[in-house]
Amino acid sequence: MKTKRLGTTQRKILLLLLAGLALGLTRSPKKHWWILKQIPKEWRKENRQAIERAINSLYVSHLIKEKNYKDGTTTFILSENGKQRTLKFNIDKMEIKRPTQWDKKWRVVMFDIPEKLRQMRDSLRLHFKKIGLIELQKSVFVYPYPCSREIEFILEFYNARKHVRFVLAEKIDNQLHLMKKFDLG
Repeated sequence: MKTKRLGTTQRKILLLLLAGLALGLTRSPKKHWWILKQIPKEWRKENRQAIERAINSLYVSHLIKEKNYKDGTTTFILSENGKQRTLKFNIDKMEIKRPTQWDKKWRVVMFDIPEKLRQMRDSLRLHFKKIGLIELQKSVFVYPYPCSREIEFILEFYNARKHVRFVLAEKIDNQLHLMKKFDLG
């Protein structure tokens, strides 16, 4: 099935719905404020007709679902399809922020994915490289900075959690070589 290309307003709506989902799932007030700050200011500039057309198009595309309540209110929620599509938008722009100082620990990501899931394995490998991890061996990647949230996000997107292990290591036998590759001095 070919996926329909979404416009800017539709993307904003999907991301806003995802932010609502994230707000509902987090318990930390600090996280609530962080999520709310991520909602772009340009959202307020959208014209009402464009928003209504975009919502209708998302509904027709089965990316959102409508939920009607007894009091006459209606809520739009992300469908499973919409959640996956929203994750896709974010995953394409993902970057790992480098702290100013290295904590002298290595993040090691290892996976053992069966041959029948080769496409998933290749996609993981590609994404890990794209965000800056270095391939230590065929299915072992390493990174010197905290990246567990980004790795979790990628694993969730590809539904690969059960095939992947994440290790925090203090020393790797060839770390001088890795330190040069990551420009750690």
